[in-house]
Amino acid sequence: MEYRQLGRTGLRVSVLTMGTFTFGGSGPFAMVGQQGVSDARRLVDLCIDNGVNLFDTANMYSNGQSEEILGEVLEGRRDKVLINSKARMRIGDGPNDEGVSRHHLIRECERSLKRLRTDHIDIYYMHEWDGQTPVEEKLAALDTLMQQGKIRYIGCSNYSGWQVMKSLAVSDRDRRPRFVTQQIHYTLEAREAEYELLPISVDQGLGVLVWSPLAAGLLTGKHRRGQPTPEGSRQFAGWTEPPIRDAEKLWDIVEVLIQIGAEHNVSAAQVALAWLLGRPAVTSLVIGGRNETQFRDNFKAIDLRLTDDDRARLNAVSRVPLIYPYWHQRNFATDRFSDADWALHRDYIAD
Repeated sequence: MEYRQLGRTGLRVSVLTMGTFTFGGSGPFAMVGQQGVSDARRLVDLCIDNGVNLFDTANMYSNGQSEEILGEVLEGRRDKVLINSKARMRIGDGPNDEGVSRHHLIRECERSLKRLRTDHIDIYYMHEWDGQTPVEEKLAALDTLMQQGKIRYIGCSNYSGWQVMKSLAVSDRDRRPRFVTQQIHYTLEAREAEYELLPISVDQGLGVLVWSPLAAGLLTGKHRRGQPTPEGSRQFAGWTEPPIRDAEKLWDIVEVLIQIGAEHNVSAAQVALAWLLGRPAVTSLVIGGRNETQFRDNFKAIDLRLTDDDRARLNAVSRVPLIYPYWHQRNFATDRFSDADWALHRDYIAD
């Protein structure tokens, strides 16, 4: 296993994080997975044996069952691993059952701690932006939780660029704890994060965890152009996230992944994961799975070294267009670019 620093912190995390999205299987999450304690324990054991030291969950995954199961299977070895959890999404019918108000965050953190059978959460993510709660209130609540020792680090997930920067600016102004990491969706099929979120991470020293790095299985090579949706897949069960805006481009990407995989004698999934691990600011990929075979295949991506030609081919088939103002900056500002600017532009400058 490889370990990387989480942003500018001293915390070292495995480049693969175990996602527990499939634990529980309550409500709509049943379309993704329905792993109980015994199945979860077997997969957690496998991940720990392979060096994974970070486990990702959220208060709303299967209405808290994911946290409960993870807490049970980690009991007795909690001090050897790190846990992410999240809050913000709706978890009930009440008027304060969502958001990042002081009331909601403190209550949900304490509930998560009980379910996880622990006294602290290592990284606590704001799961989504809340435009109706003042940023100052959010950060003050997180400061309280940190002062109480209930959380160690804070991060954001699914924020836009200006929302990340507004939060960081208020933290600096008010001397509150800063986000140290983002958890974002970023794949060969969905590279929009390169416009703002990756440059911000480079510039502000944020770690990047990637959720659904295989686009819910669409980049594994099991889904092919013109073929029926595989039985047993999320899509076969009706799961629709992430959205695919250009199906033909998706299948073009899959074909290149399969070709490069064949050249290296590895799976398409390993190629997709290896590509992500070479991107700017990326710290860890949150991987999930229904069985040991999927996890074992993903572990092998750590040792895969893509060539410059491999990356050029993947870039050519997947990159996003340079929207304004980036095409203008490419034409007139490259001589004054920072490392953060290059997080986007390095794949376009030769055009």
